[in-house]
Amino acid sequence: MSWLVPARELDFLLYDWLDSGALCDRAAFAEHDREGFEAIMDMARQIALDHYVACAARLDANEPTFDGSRVHHIPEVKAALQAFSEAGFHAGTFPEELDGLGLPMSIFQGAMALFAGANTPIVAYSMLTMGAANLIATFGTEDQRARYLPPMLEGRFMGTMCLSEPHAGSSLGDIRTRAEPREDGRYTLQGDKMWISGGEHDLSETIVHLVLARLPDAPLGTRGISLFVVPRDHVDADGALAGRNGVRISGVNHKMGSRGTVNTVLHFDGAVGELLGEAHGGLRCMFQMMNEARVAVGLGASSLGYAGYATSLAYARERPQGRPLGERDAASPQVSILAHADVRRMLLAQKALCEGGLALSLYAARLVDDHHTHPDEAVRGEAGQLLDLLTPVVKAWPSAHCLRANDLAIQVLGGYGYSREYPVERFWRDNRLNPIHEGTNGIQALDLLGRKVPRGGGAAMMLLSGRVQATIARAQAHPELAPLAAQLAASLGRTGEVTGALLMAGGAGDVDQMLANASVYLDLFGHTVVAWLWLDMAEAALRTGADTDFAAGKLQACRYFFGWELPRTEAWGALLSRLDDTCLRMEPAWF
Repeated sequence: MSWLVPARELDFLLYDWLDSGALCDRAAFAEHDREGFEAIMDMARQIALDHYVACAARLDANEPTFDGSRVHHIPEVKAALQAFSEAGFHAGTFPEELDGLGLPMSIFQGAMALFAGANTPIVAYSMLTMGAANLIATFGTEDQRARYLPPMLEGRFMGTMCLSEPHAGSSLGDIRTRAEPREDGRYTLQGDKMWISGGEHDLSETIVHLVLARLPDAPLGTRGISLFVVPRDHVDADGALAGRNGVRISGVNHKMGSRGTVNTVLHFDGAVGELLGEAHGGLRCMFQMMNEARVAVGLGASSLGYAGYATSLAYARERPQGRPLGERDAASPQVSILAHADVRRMLLAQKALCEGGLALSLYAARLVDDHHTHPDEAVRGEAGQLLDLLTPVVKAWPSAHCLRANDLAIQVLGGYGYSREYPVERFWRDNRLNPIHEGTNGIQALDLLGRKVPRGGGAAMMLLSGRVQATIARAQAHPELAPLAAQLAASLGRTGEVTGALLMAGGAGDVDQMLANASVYLDLFGHTVVAWLWLDMAEAALRTGADTDFAAGKLQACRYFFGWELPRTEAWGALLSRLDDTCLRMEPAWF
């Protein structure tokens, strides 16, 4: 079976709901049309099935091996990446002058949802490479762009992001890697980096590391961090490799899931690098790649959740077990487990969570399209504000709640779900990484409440509120949706009141109290946002799908989210409003 997001689902999200087909009217995408988009999506689905799904179980069972100096993969991984590159996907959103496909971000992320659901560990290599290439394209010199971009967009060079260190983790202000100036204008780097995905492998000609380090005159903290391009192998002016650079792998981290993406400890021992962007401005540059990675994490988490949902749904349709509760004849035929209400509960929960997470991820991608290409400058600015506000939610909400969906998928299969013969346990293990990496969900919560919400006097929050209220107004015209619209209005008001109370506490100088329960605030905020998207999708489904089973399924999943998930915001709101200090006041000695 295929556990990929169905074409009908992506068509609805991209065209019926987000109206991404209208992007072809913009100058940036004038060479495209919907037929071309659909052909690209078909190609992505076929490559995902032939190369990514086909080796997913084998890669999980045969993780990359380290021989003391090099890392080796099973051959199917390189073949999959080669097929991805040859189809042009590494340059999917890059312009034609860079031999890119020039795709809108929303269309490209729709395709990436297929690859991520098919085999997340392989996708990580491409995601890192595309993010690193985009960083070089944005901040690199003409020479850096000429040397590194073509081979990266062709998939011949891969990329990484080297941020964390063994002693520092996410506390980037405490990194110790040093960069000493050389007479030729380059720098010599010395230090160790930890948790580096794709830090060493046999999948490309070389690896382009983007490394955070400190110059000798750097101030303390995050304002003293610079960013450097440090290839594993020296790259000449003409792009040819010229011998090994001083980058050495010290070890491999063995993970519970996502085993096919090698995760390394790297030692930079006199490695030669080039400054990317301005001195001491490295973290500002790196945030571009970090935010792109966070959106990619949310998309991957949603796709993995959907993979579990699709697998458990197919199983439930085919697995006979038990009889209707009122049937007393033991000789009567068994029914499929889909006939049992509790199984339908678990499947409907998965549908609501995973389709909600996927909608959130693709909505963020559509904001990217508007931010970069909308003809109205004001609309471009608003899209950028909303994207900035929602990025921590896009990363954290699917990685928390689509993981819940994976747990339910295992439960639907019962003992079979807990065995390796079925993929749902692997989906859960792979997805369990997503609340951790690219900034833990706790860090996303601090970012949302501590920085994104109050920024600009809450301008982005007001924009978001306006969009939610517009959906509420449209939904009120449908009798089926009017009660849900009223419920969302109440949740929006609750979120606004809670936000005001927390910001008031912070403004009064009690920042610890304001942020003590930031993770609960992220849940409150995220559930309200996803409820909004569900209501918006339900309205679109009624408008475009009429009485089809697809539209009915959307409406029922929306009802489920509003009936089973959104009420949780009442308890979260009450806890936050009273400025609960239970966790804050817990003394270390009391544990």
